[in-house]
Amino acid sequence: MPDWIQHGLDGNHEIRTIYKQDLDKNDQKISLGTGYEFTRTCTAQENDQSITWKERVLLVHSDAYAKTMIQGLEKRLATTSKKLMSLTPAPGQGKRQIKEKKEFEEKTQALLEKHNVQGLLQHTFTRHEEKQVRYIGRGRSEENRKEQTTVSVRYEIISVDRQEDAIAALKKPLGWKTYVTNESVECLSFEDAVLIYRKEWTIGRRSHRLKGATLAMDPVFVKRNDQIEGLTNLLSIALRVLILIEFVVCRGLQQNNEKLAGLHAENSKKMTDTPTTERILKAYSRITLTIVELAGQIFHHVTPLSSLQKRILELLGLTERIYLGLEISSS
Repeated sequence: MPDWIQHGLDGNHEIRTIYKQDLDKNDQKISLGTGYEFTRTCTAQENDQSITWKERVLLVHSDAYAKTMIQGLEKRLATTSKKLMSLTPAPGQGKRQIKEKKEFEEKTQALLEKHNVQGLLQHTFTRHEEKQVRYIGRGRSEENRKEQTTVSVRYEIISVDRQEDAIAALKKPLGWKTYVTNESVECLSFEDAVLIYRKEWTIGRRSHRLKGATLAMDPVFVKRNDQIEGLTNLLSIALRVLILIEFVVCRGLQQNNEKLAGLHAENSKKMTDTPTTERILKAYSRITLTIVELAGQIFHHVTPLSSLQKRILELLGLTERIYLGLEISSS
C-alpha cells in the first residue's frame, strides 16, 4: 500500500466520513466514503526566483468505487484465465498449435498485458514432443535402409493459477482518490471540497464541447492571430449559452422533482432530470416554418409544439408565444 494511504490509516490523521443528501429519499444522508487530509509545502523556480506555497491534499476512500474496481479486476482475471487456457487447444482439425517457444511466450505475455494482470496469474505449461520415423525411398523396409526422423513440437497450458498474495496487495489500495486544493479550510471544508471535486467530470465535459462536434474549435480554418482570438471569444460565448440552458433546465427539473421523457432517441421512455443542451436542442430539430404567398399576402405557419417542447420552454422561463409569434401574416 502506498505510504500516503498507510500514513493516514496508522492514526496520524483524523479520518472523516463524507455524506451527501439524497434528494430522492427526503434529503437522507448517504455515506460516500471516508478520508483525511494533510498540508504540504511546494516550491517552484520561475525567472531565477523561488516560489513557495502550501496546498491541501485530500485523500478519500469510497467503498462503492473500490467495489467497482475490484469487480473489474476479477472480471479481467477470469477473462485472461479463460483466454490462456484456450490459447493451446488439444490437437484436432482446425485447431492451430503453437510450436515455437518464442511465439508461445509472446502470446501469453500479450494476453497478460492486454488485460493488465501481469504478476497476478501464473500459468503452467508442458512441451509435447512427438517423433515420427520414416524410411527414405520406395519399397519394403530393408536392414540398411535409410530413415528420416521428424520431431513435432507443441506447447500446452496445463493450468492457470491466481497469485492471491499479489492480488490481495493490489486490491488493498483500490478505492482511493487524491484531490489537491490551495483553498483554505475556512473557505472550503474537507467535506465540501470532496463533494465539489466529485463533479469535476461535469466541468470537463462542458469544456470538451469546444473540442467536439458541438462547437468544434479544432481544426481552426483562420490564419491571423486576431481571427483566432475572435473565434475563440465567439465560441466561448456560445459555450456559456449552452451551459446556461443546461443549468436552468436541470435546476428547474430538480427543484420540481421532475424528469423528462422523450429526449433519448434510442429509448423514448427513458427519463432524466439532467438533460444535456444537445439533447434539448435536438428535441426541436423537427419543427418547420412554412411561408406561403397567396393573393398578395404572406402567411407564416409553424409546426405545433409537443408537450415536451412546451415544457422545456417553461423550464427556461419562456412562453409559447415567442414561438407562435413567427406565425405573422403580412401583405
